[in-house]
Order: sequence, then structure tokens, then C-alpha cells
Amino acid sequence: MPPLPIYMDNHGTTRTDPRVLAAMLPYFGEEFGNAGSTSHVFGWAAKQAVDDARETISAALGAAPREIIFTSGATESNNLAIRGVAAQHARRGRHLVSVATEHPSVLEPLARLRQEGFETTLVPVRPAGDPLAGRVVPEQLAAALRDDTILVSVMLANHEIGVVQPLAEIAALCHARGVLLHTDATQAVGKLPVCVEALGVDLMSFSGHKLYGPKGVGALYVRRRTPAVKLRPIIEGGGQEFGLRSGTLNTPGIVGFARAVEICLQELPAEAERLRQLRGRLWDGLRSRLEGLTLNGPELGEHRLPSNLNVSFALVDGEALLLSMKDLAVSSGSACASAEPEPSHVLLALGLDKATARGSLRFGLGRFNTDEEVDYAVNLVAETVARLRASSTMA
Repeated sequence: MPPLPIYMDNHGTTRTDPRVLAAMLPYFGEEFGNAGSTSHVFGWAAKQAVDDARETISAALGAAPREIIFTSGATESNNLAIRGVAAQHARRGRHLVSVATEHPSVLEPLARLRQEGFETTLVPVRPAGDPLAGRVVPEQLAAALRDDTILVSVMLANHEIGVVQPLAEIAALCHARGVLLHTDATQAVGKLPVCVEALGVDLMSFSGHKLYGPKGVGALYVRRRTPAVKLRPIIEGGGQEFGLRSGTLNTPGIVGFARAVEICLQELPAEAERLRQLRGRLWDGLRSRLEGLTLNGPELGEHRLPSNLNVSFALVDGEALLLSMKDLAVSSGSACASAEPEPSHVLLALGLDKATARGSLRFGLGRFNTDEEVDYAVNLVAETVARLRASSTMA
């Protein structure tokens, strides 16, 4: 039996890799300087560490160092991208386009902008049962564009169903109309090859704690090459990060973030294949033990994150299932919406009814999961589902 409890909620957060922690530790102690202190050696050392991290991250994404803006995480990055574009370009237009399955840190800033007089359009996705369920149809997105559209925001890889969007195709449609494209790539960076030039994006958000780095640090890619993207900052006070994000830089976090990105890039091909095999073992094991299972999202292939599995269990409430499995950490949706009583808006957008959506679990496999853990999870889930179904029938 593997050590308990078992963690399979790596879309919610990941464990900080020990190699990342080792890189960070000096910057909590002997290298404690403020990167903004330019008059002494302590500040210079911190600034050099930040500059080196910016170089590492930008190179990993095919960006220029000046195009990487450090933030507290992807939620802040999403807000800066969306609200920053809206404030800067309001005179040109007040219409923004996104997708019904986006993360709350995209949908809620859009809702706030509607209260401020902007208009938004949420494009639907391919429905459940489609081999590409959850994917945007580019032609539908193109039809949503207007002369006054200033921004499109489309997540690269979904946080619940793992679907990977056709971002390069969407970028071409946007740029043909002079519209900026932002992507929340939080779930993709470190798990898929990501190049900002190949994708054609103008703005891209991502976060350290989704790729075995520390919490509390993220970044926003802002294209500086002609034509440069202009944003209005949402946090002011010190002029850090090229004037786009004021505040003392989190030097230990930034160093760890860069090390985490570096490790992911080095290990990506082999790790992606290992996770695909683990996921196949999990899905095959569940199907061999249980009936009434539905795979949510696209088929298990190239259009889905290799670490993602989202399953509905007929005649079982997902929350009851979670509460009955204290030795297995999985989730029933986004970590940022886990306090909400409503079923997943992502699954509802696929056309699932509320009962089916409530009976769903999201498995996020990661770097530290093993075959033995997957086999234990299969047995635990199968036994718990069978018990809950029997109790429901007897009631």
C-alpha cells in the first residue's frame, strides 16, 4: 500500500519540487536584499537573481525578457490583462469576447467590466459527446467579433476538462480584425510546449504553483514587439515591472518560479508520456470496476492535457463521494470555485444536466504520482461508489 493520503488534485496546486525549494532558500536568508534597492550590493544581488529568472522564463516561452511581468499569480495576471486592456483601449471600443468555460479569474473581471458599461460575449464550446468536447469552434468565435471588439480571452488548456484550444487559429482570426488576444495558460505552461510566437498571443498569464513552483508568484507575458501591446496598470505605487505592476518583488518566489519552469522544460517529453500512461491506467481501472461512467471533455488524445481526467459517476453525488474518500485528494471542480454550492459551470457549458455535473470528479495527476497510487485510487473510488449506490438504492 502506498503512503496515505494520496494527492491527485494537481490542477488545483502542485507540491513544490525539492529542487525548486533548494534554489529559493538562499533568498530567504543570506541573499535577502530588495531588488528595488539600487544603492548597495544586497539590492544588486537580488536584482541580478530577478533578471536571471526573467531570462530563464522568457527563453522557455520564446519571449523577450522585457515581455515578462512578474505578478502574485495568474489571477492577478488575468485581471491586469483584461482590465488593463479595457482601460487603455476604451476609446477605441468597449466590447470583449471570451469563452463560457473560462476560469473565474477571467469571467469575474468581465462581469465587473459589464457593470462599468462594457459589453461582453461568451462563446459556447463543443458539447458533451463530441470527440472535441469543450473546444471552441473558431468560426463561432470569429462571428462574435465586432468593429468595437478590443480583446479576446481564451484559455489555452482548461482547468477542469483539460481541453486544449486551437489558439494559433484563433490568434489569426483576431489579428485579421485588429483585436488583441489574451490566454490564461496556467494549466498549460510546464505541461505542454508553449511558445508565444507560435501561438500568436499578445498577452499570456501563468502561475508558479501549477508547475511545482511556489505559491504567490506568477507572470503576464505582454508583447513588446511591433506593434507593442499597451496596458494601463491596476496596481500603482512604485513603478516596478516596467511600470505595469508596482510592489516589492518576491525575489525567492521569482527564483523558484524560474527553476520550476526550467525543470519542467527539461523533463517535459518524458513526463508527459508518463502521465498519459498513468491516466490510461486510472481510466481503464475505473471502467473495469464500475458501470455508469462518463468521460467529460475531449477524447484522451492530443487535444487534452496528459494529466487530466474528469469523470461523471451515475447515481452518485460528487461531494458525497469526495467526503467519503478521506485518503484521496481529488476535486469536483476549480479550486477557486470550491466554496460555491452550484455544479461546475464548465460541465454545464458542455450541456450536462446538474445531477450529472454534481456527480463528477476531476483527477489531476502529477510529477509525484505513481502506479501504486493509481491502483489504490481505483480500488478506493470503485468501492466507495459501489457503497454509495447501494445505500441510495436501499434508501
